[in-house]
Amino acid sequence: MKSFVDKAGLKTKEFGFTIERGKIKEFAQAIGDLNPIYFDLSAALEQGYDDIPIPPTFATVIEMWAGLDFEKLIELLELNPLNVLHGEQEYEYMKTICAGEVISGQMEVVKHVQKGNMDFFKLETVFRDSTGLIAMISRSTVIERH
Repeated sequence: MKSFVDKAGLKTKEFGFTIERGKIKEFAQAIGDLNPIYFDLSAALEQGYDDIPIPPTFATVIEMWAGLDFEKLIELLELNPLNVLHGEQEYEYMKTICAGEVISGQMEVVKHVQKGNMDFFKLETVFRDSTGLIAMISRSTVIERH
């Protein structure tokens, strides 16, 4: 079994991302969500949004384009990519995020435990708006089998 080195407390550098209408549209198309608020500014405005809002799981786009992609994540955590599983994912929104906003984020390993022949990494990425307020939190579990 791999020797245990606790990665809890490990943080990435802060990253930034500008929310773009085109990325929102691409993402909505990719997940098959045809709600017009993701494609049409007038539809979004009619529903009370300031601009086109991001779909609920759009944080994945922000993390992949500006934060840690899979290769960087396995390098940071020193994992064997052939043994990695994605355990769970959740998003907590504190506000609506719309196109045109600049979001910053930072990922932290909040918990790392070894159970049997597996390592479990609880990751949390806190996203802040341009005023520094928390806009959203992404939480995930990454599992490495040994």
